[in-house]
Amino acid sequence: MKDSKMLNYIKDVLGNMPTGWLNLTTHRLDIYDEKLAKTQFLEQFETLFKSNNSETSSLNKLPTAYDYIRLGHPLSCILEWGIANLNNLKPNNVISFSSKTIPVLAILRKNLLDNKNTQIIYTGELPDYFDAEVVQRVYGYKFELKKVEKVEEVSSPDSYRDNGSTIFISQQEKIGTIDLPGNPLATGIDFFISLHSQLGSVLVVNGEQNESYISDIQHVRRRETIAMTPANSLAALKSLVEQSSIEKDENNIGTSKTAVLDSIKEITATNSQALLGSCGLSVQYAIMMGLIHDALENHKGKAVKFIVPPNCYGGTNDQARRVAACTDNVEVVDLPVDGDNDMVQSIDRVLDKIANEDAIPYIIAEIPTNPRVEVPDLEKLRDVLSKKRKTASGEVAIAPVFILDQTFCPNIQFLSEVGILSAVRTISYVSGSKFPSGGKCTAGYCVANKKGEALMGKIDKHLKLCDNEATDLQVKILAKQLPSMNQRIHDAYKNTREFVNFIKETLPAAKINFVSEELAQEGFTPSVFSLDLPTKGNTVEEKEAYKRELNLKLINLMITEIPNESKYCVSYGQLKGCYWTIPATSTQGTTKEGDKDYIARVSVSPNLDLELHKKVFLKFVEEI
Repeated sequence: MKDSKMLNYIKDVLGNMPTGWLNLTTHRLDIYDEKLAKTQFLEQFETLFKSNNSETSSLNKLPTAYDYIRLGHPLSCILEWGIANLNNLKPNNVISFSSKTIPVLAILRKNLLDNKNTQIIYTGELPDYFDAEVVQRVYGYKFELKKVEKVEEVSSPDSYRDNGSTIFISQQEKIGTIDLPGNPLATGIDFFISLHSQLGSVLVVNGEQNESYISDIQHVRRRETIAMTPANSLAALKSLVEQSSIEKDENNIGTSKTAVLDSIKEITATNSQALLGSCGLSVQYAIMMGLIHDALENHKGKAVKFIVPPNCYGGTNDQARRVAACTDNVEVVDLPVDGDNDMVQSIDRVLDKIANEDAIPYIIAEIPTNPRVEVPDLEKLRDVLSKKRKTASGEVAIAPVFILDQTFCPNIQFLSEVGILSAVRTISYVSGSKFPSGGKCTAGYCVANKKGEALMGKIDKHLKLCDNEATDLQVKILAKQLPSMNQRIHDAYKNTREFVNFIKETLPAAKINFVSEELAQEGFTPSVFSLDLPTKGNTVEEKEAYKRELNLKLINLMITEIPNESKYCVSYGQLKGCYWTIPATSTQGTTKEGDKDYIARVSVSPNLDLELHKKVFLKFVEEI
């Protein structure tokens, strides 16, 4: 009775859900509390359930579940809540993934750091791409594999009960069918992972003794992969409601994928086969692990150094440090790039030091930088990256690989055969939730220039191993959106330049970080700028507090006066509107406090009422 009431309620919710639940990649920060992600949403959702209220207006008022849908979203939360209710579990103990590999890797990661054993038991066949030897050798994870015919054969030896975990993996045709409470056999299993061929996977954390894993598993989902996508979560929920097998989508995406790969070749002027990942960080993770794999095979025994700006996007920074924490011989080296620091000089200095140590240098950098929107002198950058260096013993040092995040300017052909970086081994990647999809999906891509092409095989291997490739729907969205990308970039830049010039005139005391007219002539036409508002006070602390308050005042005014277009949100490259955020409290969430930027970052689209935005900004100026 209880189950049917819940399933009927979910069915009503699916019929009335706000369109943004399925179609948006980012949500509102003004109704989002990161510390209460998922919990706050579900608490209020549960209240609606108890009163049997599934009205669209009520669902629309629920707090934001996660700021980015790659971390989780309303539909993934409701799916996890539904599965938990059917199995008498807490919703936090159920975690859905787009990937079928990453939930296993998440548990292995924690057990590696906690020095615990792991036993992986499975029925049927493990996916072909799960290469156990590579997971052990490259990722450093330790585990035993055991195949059984049915769950009744599972028994955990004392070594795993006392100091280890048992993972049970099975292919499932239905969503939510997990034998747990009441089944004495379940006491020997710590984690159940259900694989659903087209949708992803669902991980169930069994027992209070394993709940300490939940935040670590959630963080892996946050940094190395994505939650089950909205479209797939919707399909899973329909299967759950109907208690039926998941409908298989027989659509062939071959034509769409060919169109996407052709578009990327044209946009980037490269000949290497582009790789499509479920999000920008999925691609970056494959790049990092692929390069570590290459280093193990071609530079045995040498230390790997990932050189990363300390104030870059929090996901990049955090992921790099997480990889280093798990992998012997891998270390992160800070690369100061913004403000008083010059990227070229910093790279020169760091590469000299790494050459002296005879280590392997992998540089991850954004051009333009985020959030300061700075572009280095590209000819000097090329010269520094191409410079021949010697080790302390006089040997030729290993040349760097330049890993370029060009999300802010994906139209620049850095990697063409006549491009500025043609003499440097370079891999470029772009977050697809920005300009490539116009904010319609999270899928990202990467390409290599001719010098870096040989590295793509290993990157592809790890993208597949992690099951982090773009989903079929993501590929279809990219096929539709990519052909118009460069025109949208051009139009959005024009709006941004006009807005920046207006702010300069009306509030000349503000410091604006944006590309110069000269750089724009060279093709650097981002549509994001950062705004350092004027402040006042007698002490540094007073001035900083006043400025932070002013940031919020501006953002709140904009989203209140222009609710249909202005949004307090982390995004860029969207099809319409204007998005506002404060990097220090959003994209730089895991960045060290001293490296955070408490400034307003503004992202302008090709389609918005610019005159209205000017009018409201003028009102803000008059009020201060």
